[in-house]
Amino acid sequence: MTEDKKKLTLVLFSGELDKALAAFNIATTAAAMDKDVTIFFTFWGLNVIKKPGGRVPGTGMLALMNRMNRGGANRLKLSKFNMLGAGTGLMQHFMGRAGLPSLEQMLAMGKQLGVHYIACTTTMGVMGLTEQDFVPEVESFAGAATYLAAADEAGVNLFIS
Repeated sequence: MTEDKKKLTLVLFSGELDKALAAFNIATTAAAMDKDVTIFFTFWGLNVIKKPGGRVPGTGMLALMNRMNRGGANRLKLSKFNMLGAGTGLMQHFMGRAGLPSLEQMLAMGKQLGVHYIACTTTMGVMGLTEQDFVPEVESFAGAATYLAAADEAGVNLFIS
């Protein structure tokens, strides 16, 4: 991160589509305003940056949890009004009709604007995930201390749960 830019950090704890869209809307807007932006993905937020259709790590209950929680930006559900998946499709339809980018497009757009994506290694270990389980836009894998160092330098810190 450069010293002359204002900085913003976000923790994305949620793996729900509407909350991830809000995080990326803030992140890409801030980056477009020439702010240095970091998103730290942890717990269910890791689903946003998992490769779609990736492997199912673990054995026993961990494998079952990962099978039910496949991740990938295109598989996220809405936090409210999901209606057995129909709500997600409707939201994507309305966004497309309004000319808004999809979450996958926002992920790429953020990277082009210089947003830093960090996957939480502690949570990765709990869930049996490796660096190969994530999309190429993720630039680093680190623990909470790395996020806290970035947050300590930032003027704005947000937690999206």
